[in-house]
Amino acid sequence: MFKFVFNSYCLFLLLYGFFFLSCVGFNDMSLMAPVIVQATAKHTASLIFLHGLGDTGHGWSAGFEEIRAPHVKYICPNAPVNPVTLNGGFRMPSWFDIKSLSPSGSEDDVGIKTAAEGIKKIIDEEIKSGIPSDRIVLGGFSQGGALALYTALTMEKPLAGILALSSWLPLHKTFPEALKGNKDTSILQCHGTADPVVAFSFGELTNQALHKLCSKHEFKAYSGLSHNSSPQEMKDVRHWISKVLP
Repeated sequence: MFKFVFNSYCLFLLLYGFFFLSCVGFNDMSLMAPVIVQATAKHTASLIFLHGLGDTGHGWSAGFEEIRAPHVKYICPNAPVNPVTLNGGFRMPSWFDIKSLSPSGSEDDVGIKTAAEGIKKIIDEEIKSGIPSDRIVLGGFSQGGALALYTALTMEKPLAGILALSSWLPLHKTFPEALKGNKDTSILQCHGTADPVVAFSFGELTNQALHKLCSKHEFKAYSGLSHNSSPQEMKDVRHWISKVLP
């Protein structure tokens, strides 16, 4: 049943990706700048949020506009267009290749690590602009949340917080050896109990792993929530952001 639902979702992403890319073009997509919601007061903190497979930063930027804090700049990068094995090799916005659904299955080791280095460069740019790393939150949804978790835990610079929505910890077998920093950084992990794409059981396994690795990890489950967000989840996200980026 789980496999059938996920394959249906993959078909949706394939059709969506074809429509989107036919509009913007492969080359245009690769050159798309991050979608940014600027601070409306003095800019003293930043939140970098990574979208899910087949998506862009536009949808999440709109979501953060609704809950934004005036001193925070929200940066929603766009993933490059890459072939996705699980979607029959179809090219779509993807931070790295997804080869399997099984926690013990093959993962795109090189792609995940390369993507993480790219996100670290975005963080470094914010630091160069005058925002200390401990005033930066890194987060994401689904595949983007997975990349956010891996990037944050394998970088040495301290962050203000880590936000993971409907996601998982990639290359989990490499931990705790791969852990370089942010083990005492606040982490908010949220997951819907009815998620047919990234199964709730994956969220629970990630919850268990993060509890062993990190000291300030919080896991919130949302009854009946599918592979998306909800007003209650975004309300909880806003409250958490207000605590880690006061």
